[in-house]
Parts: sequence; structure tokens; C-alpha cells
Amino acid sequence: MVKKLFILALSALTMTGICKAGDFPYGQFTHEELGMKSYAKDASAHAVVLQEFGKSWISTAGDEINLIHEYHVKIKIFDSKGFDEGNIQIPLYKIDGNRFETITNLEGVTYYTAEGGNVQKAELDPKQVFIENTNKYWSQKKFAMPNLRPGCVIEFKYTLQSPRLFNFKSWNFQSDIPKIATEYEAHIPAVYNYNATLRGFYKLANNKAELERDCFSIGGNRCDCSKIVYAMTDVPAFVEEKYMTARKNYLSAVYFELNDYVSLFNGSKVKVTQDWATIDRDLKQDEDFGSQMRKTNLFKDRLPAVIAGKTTELDKAKAIYAYIQKNIKPNQFYGFSCDNGIRKALDTHSGNVADVNLALIAALNAAGLNAEAVLLSTRDHGLVNKLYPVVSEFNYVIAKVNIGEKSYLLDATDNMLPFGLLPMHCINDQGRVVSLSKPSYWIDLKASQKKTSTFILELTLQDNGKLKGTLSRYASGYEAYEHRKEIKKFNTVNEYVENLDEKLPKIKILNSDIQNLDSLETPLAEVYDVQIDAYDNTDHQKLSFNPYILSRITENPFKLSERDYPVDWGAPTETRFMLTLHMPNQYTVETPLQPTGLSLPNKGGMFVTNFTAQDNVYTFSNVLQLNNSIYTAEEYPYLKELFSKIIQTEQTDIIFKKK
Repeated sequence: MVKKLFILALSALTMTGICKAGDFPYGQFTHEELGMKSYAKDASAHAVVLQEFGKSWISTAGDEINLIHEYHVKIKIFDSKGFDEGNIQIPLYKIDGNRFETITNLEGVTYYTAEGGNVQKAELDPKQVFIENTNKYWSQKKFAMPNLRPGCVIEFKYTLQSPRLFNFKSWNFQSDIPKIATEYEAHIPAVYNYNATLRGFYKLANNKAELERDCFSIGGNRCDCSKIVYAMTDVPAFVEEKYMTARKNYLSAVYFELNDYVSLFNGSKVKVTQDWATIDRDLKQDEDFGSQMRKTNLFKDRLPAVIAGKTTELDKAKAIYAYIQKNIKPNQFYGFSCDNGIRKALDTHSGNVADVNLALIAALNAAGLNAEAVLLSTRDHGLVNKLYPVVSEFNYVIAKVNIGEKSYLLDATDNMLPFGLLPMHCINDQGRVVSLSKPSYWIDLKASQKKTSTFILELTLQDNGKLKGTLSRYASGYEAYEHRKEIKKFNTVNEYVENLDEKLPKIKILNSDIQNLDSLETPLAEVYDVQIDAYDNTDHQKLSFNPYILSRITENPFKLSERDYPVDWGAPTETRFMLTLHMPNQYTVETPLQPTGLSLPNKGGMFVTNFTAQDNVYTFSNVLQLNNSIYTAEEYPYLKELFSKIIQTEQTDIIFKKK
């Protein structure tokens, strides 16, 4: 109802007198821009934004109401690695068959220096602009700037027309390349109150607001609006590194969310951003959410066979979870609202995330268990702003079942997930629990298990110089889940073993035994008879051996001089390695491995090695523990240094010599 009122109020609005004061002239360049060899503040940059400008406002034409966004940018490309900046993709949202975003007034030009030193320009050919459908909700406007070459300057602009009126157009001050100047103008009617949120780590160089008189009119009545300018200069490139959540959590940007507006018909205030009590009520009554959770009758005839012989609530919950996993295959679409409804999902054995997990909730409740829904935003979708409720920021739903004093978070969309283990993409800050019987509340979304690996390698040096023995690998928690999925990608276990044999350097697998592959709640075990072509014979006076032949870290995943955003593993990790090496009696150790002990502050983790020798048996072990799921930006230097020292340690060999 709120959405309809909002559109009705806007339908009588017209906007006049939008100025172009903040924009820069199109189709002009300077010889200084063409002559730039690098960007002084980031010599490693392959390209730099010279100027960038955007402006957004609401426009009416006849019965149509649209958000209009103009975009204009000029980019200097230094070398061929910067050519990606000339391949443009503009996402376009499709609300339904009649309402969708469109691009108009698209222009582009490339300036470059030809042979002989003459400056040339190549215009973007409209015939080389394409629309590509991504899925039923999104398409892309795609084009490549012409005549890209090192040293060129590209410039393009366009106008986006969108029927999505509730979210005023956001603006990213930061991108993958540095920006010399970036500015955004938002023209907002005085009758509309938006919550503006700044994200990121860099301060605005300019932020001012000024009043624009009589910019909207309705009949004989007029209202003012605010022109708000946001600008940054010398913005560094955003560099993605491993172990991070959605980049939009950390990019310097401004976002808008409509909080309320004044109806120009009767002067009353209409609330758009709701409180949780209102959202709870609406969700519980929603045909595609709360109503689906109540469809327990769909399982009246199905459940008796599913939970037959199960005497405890936990056993019943596990059986129902496995039943939903097996009987509804998820399609590619996320969301917390059902696509087809759980009745059709059960009949067709297919549905979106909500179809699957709301069916799970209904089935659990049908069995007399206490199940609730949990709304969340996945890791690649971004963090939810908890200052005020915005339901559109959620894109996923899971189940929460309460048994005794313990609760289990469940996602039945993956048949390789054991009961109680969430997929890593769901481990993202907090989720909102929606119950049919009580008010909603926040819960932490944390990993219920660690990511644990253990490698055991026992080898004996043969007279022909080959090392023979057994390699055992045990995985539990997230490591077992991820490794099971890796194995299941192959048609057979034998194909997986053959692929593993090809990937292991110098190690030949002679026999294999993989246990508990389909027993999801038990550790995954792999045992291999192996042979390593270590030496051509045993006549050498000295032999060297590096024990880090399986879990060696060859590259530091942390390379930034400083990192503004946290390191997010998702779950604590632990990797253990144990080697037992049987050497011929004629050899003894000349250079043993020195024990190592490295640790992170505040018991955040450690790397420990140990080496012992007894008679002709040599034992080496190491363990890497990362005890936190998330490390702050302040802890980043310690984490980076830890991995640097691990890499140095792993370059050391054991040296044996003949007695």
C-alpha cells in the first residue's frame, strides 16, 4: 500500500530548471591528459579517472514517473592492462514486462595520438552497443570503446531512466582504479526525506547543500528541493584481496533510502521506512512468506514415512532436513519470498531458496518442532544496515530450529551440507529471525564448526631412491564439506583420484581408499599408498628433503602495505601435518629443522613446528591455527607478517649425510 501511495503522490510532480553547473564539457581533451605517462599518486595504476560526474533527479512525463541519472566520465589509459576500463557494462533492472530501466543519450569517444604525432579521435558506433539478458531480473548494456591503445583517453556519457523510485541512485566514489576527481549531485524534493548513508574510509572533499526554489509543482502549488553535492578528490583505487566479504561494504560511496514523504494532496506524512513491528506483521501475512510457513498441511501425508522410527526431536529434525534436501532442487535464484510456492516446489521438485527453506520450516513445524525463518544478506550481497529496517537489503532465508536449549541454523539448498552447518555465503554478520508467534530479533551468523585438516605422511626410503608409504588425509567441518563437493564434481571417485595424482608433484598414487564420502556428519577420510621419486639412488653422500610437500604456502595472500577492511575467513581454521620418515641406517642428520613458534597477538593464532630424531626414524610436525573468523584492519600487519615468516620457514630442507 505504501508503494502505491508513493507513486500516486509522485505522479503529479514535475521538475524544472536542473542546472549543469557541476558537469564538465563533453568532447574536449588537453595535451597534458594525452601526454600523461603515469599517475603521480599511484605509479602502479594502469588507468586513472580524470573526471567523473553524476546527477540524479525525479522526472514526470505524462503518466510516467522515473528516476533520471546522468553519468559522465573521462579516463586515461596508460597501458594494455588498463584496456578493461574501455569495456563497459551497465546493469539494467527489469521490474516486470512493462517497467524496466533504459539507457538513452549514450555517447563515447576515444582520443589517441597517431603516427606522426597527430591527435585523432574515434567515436563510439551505436551499432556496436548491445543488450545482453543476464536473467529474468537483470540485463546489461554492453559496449567497447573504439581504438583502445596505451596512452589514449576515453570519454563517455549516458542517461539512465529508471522506474525504481524508492532507492535514490547511489554513487561510488571509489573503484578499481584511482580517481582524480569524482562528484555527485542529488536533487531531492523538500517533501521527501531520505536516509543518506556514507560508507568507506575516505572523507568528502566537498559536501554542500543549497535550496532550489520552486523546482517541483503540482497544480497551482509549488515546493522547493535540495541540491546536495558530494565530491572527493585523489581517491585511491580499491584493491580487492583474499578473504573479504562484498566489496560494497568497504567502497567509499553514498547510499539513499526513502524514509518518509509528505503527500502533496493532503499534506500528511507517509512513512516508507517501517519499524520492525510493522515489517513483522506484513511478513507474517505475506502470501509468499508467512503464509508459506503455515502450510503444514502439505506434509500431513508425507511426514509419517520420513520420521518413522525417529524418537528424539533432533533425529526427526535431521530426517526432515535430509528429506527436503533430497526432494526440492534449488534453482539459481536467491530471495526470501517464494517463487512458485512450496506446494509447487514439492510437486515439481524445484524452487528458489525461499521455496526450499520455507518448505523446511513448514515441515519441521508440522512435525511438532519449533522452527523459525532467518532473513539474511549473503556475503557477496553486503552487510545489512541495522540503524533502520530495510527489508530489500535481505536476499536469502534459512531455517532455525530450536531443540531443547540449543538452536540449529539450516539451509537445505545444498545436499552436501550436514545438518547444522551453514554454507559459507550465509556467514555474514547477523540475520533477523522471523517467528509466527513472537516479535522478530537479531542473531549472530557464526560458523558452527571449524575448518579442520590433518595430513599424515609415513615414508620409507628404498634402495632405489624412491620413498614409499602412506598418505592419510582427514577433514572435518567446513573442510570436509568443501572437499566432498570437490570430489563430487567428478563422475566417479576414480576420476577424482586420477586428477589428484596428476596434481601432486612427484607423488604417484598406487592405491586409494576414500571413506565417509556420503556420511556428511563424520570426518572425511582418504588413505593412499604413495611413491615419491625423490632420488635416483642412495649412493649420494648427502640427501636433502623438504617436508612441506603437501600443504606448503608459496605465496603470501596478504600483499597490501595496509588494508582498510577486515580479513574475514568465515570460520576458524586448523591445519596439521605429521611426517614420519624412515631412512637407511647409513644416513644421519647433518642439518635438522629448527623448531619454530610463531603467534598472533591476543591468542589469534599460531604456527608451530617440531622435529625429532630417534635411531633412523625422523618425525616432523607442524600446525597452523587461525582462531578468529575475522581479523580487524589493525591486526592485518601481524597476519601478513605471520604468513611471510611461514613462507620463509617452509623453504628450509632437512640435510642427511652418510655416516
